[in-house]
Amino acid sequence: MYKLGDDQSFELQFSSPNFDSNLLSPLSSTPKYQRISPDDVDTQYHGAQSPDNSNQGDLGQSSRIGLGLGDVTGRRTPSVQRVPVGSKGTPTSAGFLLSPTSTRVGVESPEYDKRFEHRRNTSGTSSGDRRSQDGSEIEHLTSKDAGISGTVFSAIWLIIALVKPRYGTKIGSSGGLSPSTASTITAAIAKTIELSYVTVFVAFLGQMLTRRAIAKGSKGVSVADLSLRSWVVQPGTLITHWESVRYGGTTLLGGIAIFAAISSTTYTTASDALVSPNLRMGSVKHQLLAGHVSTSWANPFYVQDTCQTPIPTALDPDNAATTCIEIEFAGQAFSNWITYLSTWAEVVASGNGSSNLASRPPPVATLYDNTTVTGSWIDLQYNMTETSLHFNRTVNNISMAMPHAGVFAAARDPINKIMQPQDLSGFGEYFLGASVPSPVINVLCAAVTTEELAPLVYKWWPNAANQQFNSSTWPNGYGIPAKKLNSTPVDDLFGFGEKYGREPPVFGIFPQPYNTVLNSTAGGYNADALYVLAASAIPDQYMLCSLSASLTTNCSTLYHGSRSSGSLSSICNDPEDSLTYIKSYPNATNGIRSGDWVNVATDWGLAINLDGGVSNNNAAVIRLLTQLIPTSPVLSRKLPSIAEGLAVLAGVTSLLSTLDAPFVHFFNYSAYENLLETPEIQLFNSTLQYQDYSSGGSHSFQYVFYVVLILVFFMNFSCLVLLIIFGGLLTDISELGNLFAMSLNSPPSDTLAGACGGGPEGQEYQAKWAIAQNEGHFWIESKGTQIKKPKGAKTQEEIYKERQASYSELSQRTGWI
Repeated sequence: MYKLGDDQSFELQFSSPNFDSNLLSPLSSTPKYQRISPDDVDTQYHGAQSPDNSNQGDLGQSSRIGLGLGDVTGRRTPSVQRVPVGSKGTPTSAGFLLSPTSTRVGVESPEYDKRFEHRRNTSGTSSGDRRSQDGSEIEHLTSKDAGISGTVFSAIWLIIALVKPRYGTKIGSSGGLSPSTASTITAAIAKTIELSYVTVFVAFLGQMLTRRAIAKGSKGVSVADLSLRSWVVQPGTLITHWESVRYGGTTLLGGIAIFAAISSTTYTTASDALVSPNLRMGSVKHQLLAGHVSTSWANPFYVQDTCQTPIPTALDPDNAATTCIEIEFAGQAFSNWITYLSTWAEVVASGNGSSNLASRPPPVATLYDNTTVTGSWIDLQYNMTETSLHFNRTVNNISMAMPHAGVFAAARDPINKIMQPQDLSGFGEYFLGASVPSPVINVLCAAVTTEELAPLVYKWWPNAANQQFNSSTWPNGYGIPAKKLNSTPVDDLFGFGEKYGREPPVFGIFPQPYNTVLNSTAGGYNADALYVLAASAIPDQYMLCSLSASLTTNCSTLYHGSRSSGSLSSICNDPEDSLTYIKSYPNATNGIRSGDWVNVATDWGLAINLDGGVSNNNAAVIRLLTQLIPTSPVLSRKLPSIAEGLAVLAGVTSLLSTLDAPFVHFFNYSAYENLLETPEIQLFNSTLQYQDYSSGGSHSFQYVFYVVLILVFFMNFSCLVLLIIFGGLLTDISELGNLFAMSLNSPPSDTLAGACGGGPEGQEYQAKWAIAQNEGHFWIESKGTQIKKPKGAKTQEEIYKERQASYSELSQRTGWI
């Protein structure tokens, strides 16, 4: 029978006909003590025994319940009152225990030894000692192993996060681990480190609390201290049980436990941010790269031979290659042209046009249909107005640099081992800067009249009247002399005549408005420029243009390889660019015109109908081109100039001329027609910045997680050292099972009176407790802490009534629980 006394003490009564009621007095009086013999203890505690005591072993091993009581079913049991330790009229010393026969036995007496004899094992060691030797030994090894593994792996994880290794081809879709597998492995290891960390810290925490509870002169441990374990194991209790944090978090051990809870909760996140492989752009590295060279730059034979066509040479031996390359020239030139004009349309619509060449839309092109090419306007010191005034005519002089197209092939050459985006499931990218020469196309145009240009137009020659002009046969059979040195007012501008060693061009006729005619034979084999004569809509007004190509040493090439496309651009006019070709070859020559390019450009000019004016075919592309002829000695803010237009249209020739060409400004191989049977390898200076899977975080805000990795390693190491210093482990009193067993085997106390139904509240968390023991029996005793109830707090009776009402309601329900 259980009942609640008037003083709210919990009273346990047993009814027995053989029990002497005088052994115990009411709670308010002093208990009576009686010495009993060992035989009486066995008789009253264990019940009747057979003469051979065969029953005792069973009771000692399997029939213990409660505070060491045997199975009392059907046995005579004494009536007993359990009096709270520390209550009024009760000795507070832990040196006295309440015996099962309701008789207090001193811990020094032989009766006490007889009383706990059933708690000893066959070797004579108490159950508490046995747990220390067996269970705690195993627990110590397990905790130590967890500390070693946690310390080692957390150190490795921290080193990886600090070193930020790059995994290259070890992680990717083309070899090694797949990105998802690598992420799974790191997450699993991080979770293992987290579990090891929690294990060793909880073991350390338990040892600290146990030693504090046992040590002589210690203040003991509080309920808030015992809650520290749950903070680490269940971090959510920091919020749900905030009152324990209020009292326990202000201590040194409590603060460490809070840090441990936070770090263990965020460790996997920190690992994912700083250790787990992520795509990250590395730093810029200077290195030598290699490329294959098969021909000289602007080799017309190689340009034609590499054109892809299904028409075999046997079917069209003379024109198969020429036809193919002209189609390619026309297709790419027109595509580049329309893109360039679209950009201009956007500029004009936005009102951002400029007469400053550096601020005008740059030249554009495409390579292999998936690589955007961007050129640069160079020689920006040229002043159109000053030059026009000097020559007393409108002069439009433009120089365009394009990137070296061979860098595209070098970037993908396996010899350089550069990871491509497809090697990273299409998500990677890289930047490759190359110190190589860049092709330059110069377009020089000048306004001329019919009279000024007549010496260069065959139909105006004195003997031309005797021969009918035929556009289909021009210029063959017209008796044009080998050296044509007729002088004109623009000789000094274009460099014609013996003074400059350059022959002027000869045109068959003056083109009609919106048409152009072409000359590519001036100088014969020594030709170094292509000439175009364009007719504007104004009668008697023409524009003579020369196109020439060379290699410049004042630029570098930048290639950006990305997911589904790429970009190739020339970097010029930048004094800070360390890859400018002249810095790799200080003695390199600059601006030498290429005669081979003239042959390449001739096919291009015919492909886009620059010579259509001989038959007045009025091609649309030429009509638009002639509409760009400047009408004043200033670049228009709303239109590109004819020189810019011709340069953009001719950009394709510079790109195809540098494919498989040298990465230097010269060709130092001996081969027929400069065609190498086996490609040669050339090295060039470069910078490479690429993206691959690496550790170390990809965003600056992730660096805050370094604190977590450092904290976990430091605490892992510290806990491991302390556990080693501790030697063997004591039974952890903060572990729920141990705490429950010890509490159940301890006398009650009024320090937490009224807390049995709802747990401690307020300053009850600060009540101090200690562990006492005698010959292997341990119990919890109060350190005598006085709990001050806050003003207006509920009385014990009010608390009891609330909790009893809840208990009564729940105990009468029948549900799924």
